[in-house]
Amino acid sequence: MKKVVATAKTIEEAVENALKELKVTRDRVNVQVLEEPSKGLFGLIGAREAKVEVEVKFDPIEHGRAFLADVLQTMNVEAKVEQQQTEDGIRFDIQGTNLGVIIGRRGQTLDALQYLVNVVANRQAEKHVRITLDAENYRVRRKETLEQLADRIAKKAVQMKKHVRLEPMSASERKVIHSFLQNRADVATFSEGEEPHRYIVVAPKEA
Repeated sequence: MKKVVATAKTIEEAVENALKELKVTRDRVNVQVLEEPSKGLFGLIGAREAKVEVEVKFDPIEHGRAFLADVLQTMNVEAKVEQQQTEDGIRFDIQGTNLGVIIGRRGQTLDALQYLVNVVANRQAEKHVRITLDAENYRVRRKETLEQLADRIAKKAVQMKKHVRLEPMSASERKVIHSFLQNRADVATFSEGEEPHRYIVVAPKEA
């Protein structure tokens, strides 16, 4: 974290000097007074200025975004990251061309990178933040695909009157399936198996 030591005739002036150097606002820093100002003898001899240490507070979102930028640069991926507030937290939208290397097979690379970004962001955070990563609108498109799959499998389970097992999925993808089918009266869903081979079973409900 960035910090500077500044001096001035008063503590407030010293703090202001530090804020200008750090280019941040007062609410983003912690201030420690190192020396109180003193006028000295006759207001001249032994006069001492105020000295403060001003440190920028840890910003989990900023650190997560910086880490993501470093990873993209290391992977030689030319992209920009746009930040959006969501109901669940913060979303980083990675925008660029040929982002397949970032997404990976069925979003596995994107999920792994999202996990690392959250670890870095929350390592020193006072309050946990949740960061979601997306690239080329992949998560929206994948959600639509999974919901279509869920609908087909549910109809198949009802028609065949037997349990239908899906292939192994990540926890986030299983959540999409469960959520999409939870309000249907004709089927029930549950997960079986151990990670990373855990899968969903769609079962018809008895009439």
